[in-house]
Amino acid sequence: MHNGLVRRPYGAILWVLNVQYFAMQAAAALVWATSYSWANNTISDLGNTHCGLYGGRYVCSPFHTAMNISLVAAGLTIISGALLLQSRLAGNLTARLGFTCMALAGAGSVLVGVFPENSISSLHTTGAALSFILGNLGMIVIGAALGGLPKMLRVYTVLSGIIGFTALVFFMKNTYLGIGIGGMERIVSYPQTLWMIIFGVYLLADYRKRKRANI
Repeated sequence: MHNGLVRRPYGAILWVLNVQYFAMQAAAALVWATSYSWANNTISDLGNTHCGLYGGRYVCSPFHTAMNISLVAAGLTIISGALLLQSRLAGNLTARLGFTCMALAGAGSVLVGVFPENSISSLHTTGAALSFILGNLGMIVIGAALGGLPKMLRVYTVLSGIIGFTALVFFMKNTYLGIGIGGMERIVSYPQTLWMIIFGVYLLADYRKRKRANI
């Protein structure tokens, strides 16, 4: 399963680069005009282009342009990484479906960045839905389909998708279990990004190990 990846680890590198998404959120939250709430403000609030009330929340993000660029960049690295990894790792139709779901989730991130929540809301919502639904589904499918991965990594992959899906149900029902709309949204979204980074790091470590062994 990994032989092609040994020569071309670029897909893994692209997924690891998504660490920038977490870094940019932290930076945008730090320069928030008042006090950004990780529990009560959504991720999309960081990309909102105007100051004022939005959805009953006060929003004012001076770094909104940088945040939206970060979302687009994350989407592009997800798409390109998924396509590259699919060509190297997916040996069956189910695995290809999983990576296709991840690529479509990346397209959703691009939509979210191009159309902030206070612009064309239907396109922003469509992008978020692609990311939340297909990203979590993709993890479950990939974890189930890639039999060559270590068992613990496969279990972690599937559990990440299940956690994200479960949180999405609560999120859609406006049930936040005391952690706020932003807190619940992050349980929907963060496992996916964190998994891609960890998955990429694993593949890069495997690449270096096999390269040293000349496999």
